[in-house]
Parts: sequence; C-alpha cells; structure tokens
Amino acid sequence: MNRQDQLLDGFYRRDTYSPRVQDMYPRDQPSAFAGVDPVAHTQSPIVTGTSVIALKFQGGVMMAADTLASYGSLARFRDVERLHKLTDTAVLGSTGDVSDYQHVQHMMERLMIREDYHNDGHKLAPPHLFEYLRNVMYHRRSKNDPLWNRFVLAGHHNNTSFLGYVDLQGTTYQSDTIATGFGAHLAQPLLRKAVESRGGPQNVTEEDAIKIIEDCMRVLFYRDARSLNKFQRATIATDRLEITEPYSVDTEWAFAESIRGYGV
Repeated sequence: MNRQDQLLDGFYRRDTYSPRVQDMYPRDQPSAFAGVDPVAHTQSPIVTGTSVIALKFQGGVMMAADTLASYGSLARFRDVERLHKLTDTAVLGSTGDVSDYQHVQHMMERLMIREDYHNDGHKLAPPHLFEYLRNVMYHRRSKNDPLWNRFVLAGHHNNTSFLGYVDLQGTTYQSDTIATGFGAHLAQPLLRKAVESRGGPQNVTEEDAIKIIEDCMRVLFYRDARSLNKFQRATIATDRLEITEPYSVDTEWAFAESIRGYGV
C-alpha cells in the first residue's frame, strides 16, 4: 500500500466516517457513477397566458392581452405583462408558456443590442423582426424542442401597418385582424365583423378600435375560464407607441340570476 492509500485509509475510518466509495461500489459497477438521463424537452407548458387579440385601424395597429398567467387551471399570477415593446415601432404579444416567452424576450433584446452595435442609423423594421422570429420558431420546431408559444407581432413603419402571427411550428400569416388562444374562436369573428362592416381597416378610427378591443376582451372574460378582467392595450401609430397600464372593463352579471341549470 502506497503512502497515498495509507493516508486515505486513515481518513476514511469506518468507525468515524462514511466508507470510501469503492468499499461500497466496486469501480467496475455502473452504480458507482451518477446516472445520465436522456435529454428531455418540454411536452406541455405549465404556466401559460391565454388570448392575444389585435387589429389594424386607420393609421396604426392595436393589440390587447390580459395579465393572467395560469398555473394549470389555477389563476396563480395576475400581474404578468404579455405585451412587450421591441422597438419604437413594434410590439410583441404572446400566448402560451410564460417561461418560453421570457426566453424569446431576452433573445429579441440581444438582437436589438447587436443591431445597435453597428451604429449605422439602421433600425430593424417590424417585418424584419417578424422574419427573425419565424426562423427561431421553425428552428426550434425542427429540433423537436419547440417554444410553446403563439406570437402576434404588430408594428407601424414608413406609414405602413404590420400585423403578423407565428406559432410553435413556425407557421406564419399576416392579416388585418388576429386572435390567438381561445380568442381565435370567440374574438376573431367579432374582430372580422367589426372591420369588414366598416369597409376595411382604413375606415376604422382609433376610437372604434378601442371599443372593438374592449368588447372582445369583455366577451373573453365572460367565456374563457383562463382569462382575467385586467388587461393592457398597445397602440402603435405613425407618431407614437404606447402600452397602457392594466385596466378593466365594465361587466354585467345580473342576467345570471335567471339562469337555472346543473340540477339547481
């Protein structure tokens, strides 16, 4: 026994210290080493946000999303802002996993910083940001490790409004009205009807857009169990970009007194 083994045997005395690893597990046994689990990817989101709705109007784009992040079906986090200002001309809204949304936020912020390094006066326009986000989502989907989100990107640049959608598979489209989550079933018909009845977004005033958005958010609060009557509204216009503080709309529940059902 060499000097080093003598010292180790003296240190690992069985009557005072835990036995040496090789006394319990011979080196030729796999149990002597920590097991390595296969790489696992998220199969379903845990903390999620629900609908994002948006429409073009005369001279800009308007978007809204509530501030609830649900832990499964529990209304756990009530102050999560799901509208994020990317640049002075673009806003990003997210439905789906909140942690993946935060990851994308940081990714887009790093993109903005790298772009500013050039100091050449060039700014990324909303279509550029949209294409970058599409590539990110498609890349992650191709790795079988998707970001569990559906994004709405709205912007206004060079007197042109932009409104686009991208999902976890990298599928994209652009439209005058967009709604994600449960809003795709409940709010999208209302948005389309309101815009088409006025002859297109060029005839929708900002006041009209606010009323349409608030009516849709009210319906979602009534009908979507994962929604909250506390939301933000973003306005992207030629001369400004603003995101309101969270606020609520008036609701009416008196009609529920006359409803009977479920064995009552």
